[in-house]
Amino acid sequence: MIEVVLSNRYYLGELVEEAILTDSLAEIAYRGEVTLVVTPDFPSIAPGQEITISGSHPVSGNMVVLLDGVVWTVESRTRGQKHVTVTIYDRTIYLDRSEDEYLFPDGQTATTRLKRYAADWGIPLGQVADTGVALGKAVYRAQTIFNMLWTDLKETARQGGLYRARMAGKQLELVKLGSNSTVWQLEALEEVAQSRTLEGAVTKVKVLGVEVEGIKSSVLAIETGDTKLGTLQRVIQDEQITAPGAAKAAARALLTGIQETVTVTGPDIPTIRAGDKVTLNGVSWLVTTVQHSLGEPGHMTLDLASEQYIRRRYYA
Repeated sequence: MIEVVLSNRYYLGELVEEAILTDSLAEIAYRGEVTLVVTPDFPSIAPGQEITISGSHPVSGNMVVLLDGVVWTVESRTRGQKHVTVTIYDRTIYLDRSEDEYLFPDGQTATTRLKRYAADWGIPLGQVADTGVALGKAVYRAQTIFNMLWTDLKETARQGGLYRARMAGKQLELVKLGSNSTVWQLEALEEVAQSRTLEGAVTKVKVLGVEVEGIKSSVLAIETGDTKLGTLQRVIQDEQITAPGAAKAAARALLTGIQETVTVTGPDIPTIRAGDKVTLNGVSWLVTTVQHSLGEPGHMTLDLASEQYIRRRYYA
């Protein structure tokens, strides 16, 4: 069952032809695309209106809000009967599409900075994890707020865990990847596709010191991994990395061998989000991308990867 409510007033669930939700670690905003049949009493719908999409909880069967956001784009087509396709984003879209500049002192955490971004953009906070990692001084010139936040989280990942900002209803949360309380065991799948490749592998990492014009950069650290795979070298040069110990840690975090990912398609579990932990055949994976095709029955497609792969692919 699907329910779509526009402006806290119009219940459009019976008019839904298709509803697809997409969540990805590469983006901050949860996106929905809903196609509706237009009837004579169909309400006016326009960008900026509040809208929610709800579905049945996979265990209790109760209706739960899956996406609480705003109408972003409205497109219509008429072929016999008129249809409207609505693109919806949660409210983190404003952090992704807004630019500003900030100057942050060293010693702050990504948690502290997230709270500042949310306060400035009027987004209420929900559960916000304490990353516990002190960041260096940051001078952010005109760029999107999401880029700033992503930079904070990547610097955090070099010294600690992997975190992601995402909306839960109308509240902004900061969650550690894989910290979901319910870990779904994927069963009765329709298709499982596995990919193993050296594309993206890193077997040697060189960390360079701060660049000085006209002088070759000093080498702070060199770390080597599985040389049987050949030499696939990555070079890091980051003004925040100045000590040999930090350089070695950053280098080791990038070492990775054969890249393995899994894509599964099966019955929908609509509450799964990108960053959640799931298990497949007794092995734990993290979700990098999920697409929910809501309905009865619903379907989902999950892209899965290891924490090491995600650290290298998204947080390096």
